[in-house]
Amino acid sequence: MAADKQKVLIVDDDENIAELISLYLLKECYETRIVHDGESAIREFQSFRPNIVLLDLMLPGIDGYQVCREIRKNSSCPIIMLSAKGEVFDKVLGLELGADDYMVKPFDSKELVARVKAILRRTAQEPEKEPAVLQGDFVEYPGLSINLTNYSVTFRGHKVEMPPKELELLYFLAKSPNQVFTREQLLDRIWGYEYIGDTRTVDVHIKRIREKLEGSEDWAVATVWGVGYKFEVRQ
Repeated sequence: MAADKQKVLIVDDDENIAELISLYLLKECYETRIVHDGESAIREFQSFRPNIVLLDLMLPGIDGYQVCREIRKNSSCPIIMLSAKGEVFDKVLGLELGADDYMVKPFDSKELVARVKAILRRTAQEPEKEPAVLQGDFVEYPGLSINLTNYSVTFRGHKVEMPPKELELLYFLAKSPNQVFTREQLLDRIWGYEYIGDTRTVDVHIKRIREKLEGSEDWAVATVWGVGYKFEVRQ
């Protein structure tokens, strides 16, 4: 049924690219909507309520960075940024603003579809197949609870909005307290072997997590210089 289809908002000022992406997604039974500028993207995001956004950076008027900022003010909907610009600066900035993934044009449409599927699999909630809380999918520390089943984080009694990758990274570290992981290990475990990125991706996500969870005296996401990161539990 159409109502059961997952929805993808495609934001790209190149009509040919947008139509090609839409065609591949329609074949996979997704519902798509295409817009070609930033203002339309913000407006359609509110009315269409997509499950994921494919967002080109270089848009007329409001650019993709600003669209991402606007979406992230009120939503943790997954965002894959698309751009012909491949500089590390652009990737890091996009991730800092809350994007979940980043693909550089030209890209293979089948790979894009695969990444869409992977992200939606991680964020989809299927209560009919899962109990409300699964053992091993929930960790708790003083002032902090992380629930991977319903993708929620609570810090000092308040819900914290986190994109899926941030939450998964925090959960992975927190479920193995005081264990050190290299950036490469975290890339492999959280983004998967197929992810084409660099280790600064991990650094950016750690930075965002720390900004949202400042001030605890009982635990911290700690840097182990020259190695990687750990969720440090203080005695």
